[in-house]
Formats: sequence, C-alpha cells, structure tokens
Amino acid sequence: MKTILTIAASDTSAGAGIQQDLKTITSLGHYGVTAITALTAQNTRGVEQVMEVPTDFFRAQLSALFSDINIDAIKIGVIPNREIAAEIVALIPKVHVPVVLDPVLASTSGWNFLDAACVEYIKNNLIPLCTLVTPNIPETIRLLEAMSSDTPNIHEHQNKETSFSKKLGNELVARFHTSFLVKGGHAEGIESIDTLYTTDNKVYEFKLPRIDTHNLHGTGCTLSTAIATNLATGLSLPDSVRLAKETTLKGIIEGKNLKIGHGNGPLWLSQVNS
Repeated sequence: MKTILTIAASDTSAGAGIQQDLKTITSLGHYGVTAITALTAQNTRGVEQVMEVPTDFFRAQLSALFSDINIDAIKIGVIPNREIAAEIVALIPKVHVPVVLDPVLASTSGWNFLDAACVEYIKNNLIPLCTLVTPNIPETIRLLEAMSSDTPNIHEHQNKETSFSKKLGNELVARFHTSFLVKGGHAEGIESIDTLYTTDNKVYEFKLPRIDTHNLHGTGCTLSTAIATNLATGLSLPDSVRLAKETTLKGIIEGKNLKIGHGNGPLWLSQVNS
C-alpha cells in the first residue's frame, strides 16, 4: 500500500477537493493523507465562501506529516495564495516523489481562487518542480496568455481540442520544463480527448466517450489524484494517465444517475476496483 498526500481545499459537498481525493485514493486500494489549504462553503450549485488556512498552520500540517509518515506521491489542488504556494515550493525539492498539480484557477461555477500575482508565482516557481500538470482548456489559456505572443490564436482554438492541444502543447513543455496533460473536457465533439505532452518530446492522446450526465463535479480532482496514486506505485506517466482516465470514466458512469443536490453532482467511486 502506498501513501499519497493531497494538498487541496475542503469541499463541504464532498464531490471535489480533499474529500474526493481521499475517496479516489481509497478506491484504488491506497492510503491518503491531507494538508488542507482552504475551507470552502459549497454545494452542487457552486462555491459560496472560501476561508484560507493560515500559512503557519498549513506549514504545521506538512511538518506533522513528514516527521512521521513516508509519502510516496503528492497531488496538489487549490492553492489560495502566494504564501501557501511558497511553502509548497520549499517542500517539493526535499521529498523526491512524483508531484501532480491540478491548477485549479477557478471553480466551474465561476469562483476565482487565485489572483494574477499568485498565478504568476505558481507559473514561475511551482510548475517547473512538478512531474505533471493537468490543466483544462480555460486553465491552459490562463497559463499561456501572459507568456505567448500568439494570445489571439489561443482563444481562437479554445473550443477545438485537437488543434488547440497540438499547437500549444509543445510550447507548454518548452516553457515550464515539465509534462502537461491538456484536458479536452471543455472542447467540442462526441469524445473527450486529453493530450499528454512529456518532457521527452512524446505525445499521447487519450480518447474516451462523453457521458450524458450533469454529475461531473470533481472530475479533475479524481483524474489528477488517480494519476498521482498510479505514479506512486511505479507506473510510467503514460500508463498512470491511461488508468486514471479509466478510473474517472467509471466514476462518471457509476454516478451519472445520482440525485445529490440540485446542481452539478458528484462522481461515484465505490465500484471502481470491481
């Protein structure tokens, strides 16, 4: 059994964040530990309020964990401010484990978690330390628009998954010196196509059918956490992504008819390993 640390925010509806990360890790047969970056008041309709964890308490969480428990991989979700980002940046070079960053820049309902200064700090200091970064298309646009001379074309291609990924994926890797999984869930088409760009100049496409459901809350958390868990077991990056995509798809299928709340409901992971 491997131990995966999730650094993320708490979700009161338990469909995303720390709660969904723990459910994902457990469903895959491993053990999850947590360092909470923020508390959110949210439900299936959206985020209503966010309370950032004080930096010294966040630091204490990390200290308590690493003084006692062997961590095999790290997944990072919501980072609410530059101070907490700096704590994570200081940690990663010391631990020598796979790190997967899901750059949650805004919630599906529109809550902006990060200001421009924090995004810039994460781009320059955190992303180059990670094993893999998993932005969706809107997040990829935000990461690239400040560095690219081709910003108008970034927006032009945001709904064209193949041309978008192929045009900009290599630029991501070259700029940040890490691997990227550009998720195609926001694009058009009957398939959801995620494109993996690796630091060894290889490209992998992962195609899965789109499921007709309103229950997609926590999809990105599930995918990134499953990738980190797979990497902890020693799987290669492409295999880790492929299996994580399968896990996420199963969770979507199992959860598509759930009646939890009145908005964007959660995935269901209890049968992932069956």
